[in-house]
Amino acid sequence: MNIFALLTQREFLISVLAAVSAAAVVFTFGTSFIVKSQLKDRIKRVALEREKMRAEEMARLRGAVVTDSRGIRRSGETKTYMKNVVERFDLKKAFQDDATVDKLAMAGYRGQGHLTTFLFARLATPITIFLVAAFYLLVLAPGGRPLYLNLTYAIGGALVGAYLPTVMLKNTTSKRQFSIKRAWPDCLDLMLLCVESGMSVEHAFKRVANEIGTQSIELAEELTLTTAELSFLEDRGRAYNNLGRRTGLDGVKSVMTALIQADRYGTSVGQALRVMAEEGREMRMMDAEKKAASLPPKMTVPLILFFLPVLFIVIIAPAMIKVFGGPVASTVGGG
Repeated sequence: MNIFALLTQREFLISVLAAVSAAAVVFTFGTSFIVKSQLKDRIKRVALEREKMRAEEMARLRGAVVTDSRGIRRSGETKTYMKNVVERFDLKKAFQDDATVDKLAMAGYRGQGHLTTFLFARLATPITIFLVAAFYLLVLAPGGRPLYLNLTYAIGGALVGAYLPTVMLKNTTSKRQFSIKRAWPDCLDLMLLCVESGMSVEHAFKRVANEIGTQSIELAEELTLTTAELSFLEDRGRAYNNLGRRTGLDGVKSVMTALIQADRYGTSVGQALRVMAEEGREMRMMDAEKKAASLPPKMTVPLILFFLPVLFIVIIAPAMIKVFGGPVASTVGGG
């Protein structure tokens, strides 16, 4: 009875409630500190993983090796004499414009070394072709032509050689863009699968770069560079814009614009990639239909030049032999 009276006393109930409140306050603040500690550990692990990925990408991009296991090209070192010639004759002012670096990047040549090599080639190619042509026309095969005519031919070869590096650069760019454009819809599908499975954009780019290398080495190289830029650039939009600028393809630029908007406004990256993947497949189908529709006009000229003459000969030849061979045979028989 004394215990029941003690439990029902006002002072005892106030003491119990105060102890419970104090325990709840301690538990609440202690839990918040534990959660903060766990959050700091998770942020630290994410930062370490990010630094590790950054170090891997930078180590992969650094060095003078020509190709790696997937065939991705590395930037080589510039020869000393090329650098000296470019600096002595100030070839950057003569040959370089605002679009030169972008054109080299679209062809897969990045860095100061490739720029120096291209500028040196713009100067050395016409001079080399002129000297070779002049030596051949004047010494090895003069052919009885006047001196001024041989020099004119040599100068013409030098003018052609002046445009040769630019033409080769455009050819390399077109081949590279064709390879990237052909593999881009499959790349979007793989990236969509990675993002919807829970991967971040950086890991999605890295995983797709490893997988797409068997189909397009050029696209794998660009995705690897984008992964590295996403790791160390403060603005992710710059990395996306750089990918669109290096490829020079409208399809890639539209996807990068969608990713920038999704990152800026917080919209769904998976939904944006899904829409862009569908558009990429439709564009590839339209390109195939366009090529199929352009085949009959392209076959018209070969058909006229090669098939129709043979067809006419096969059809008319027996009649011609019969017409022109009849009198001759009758004359021989009468004689």
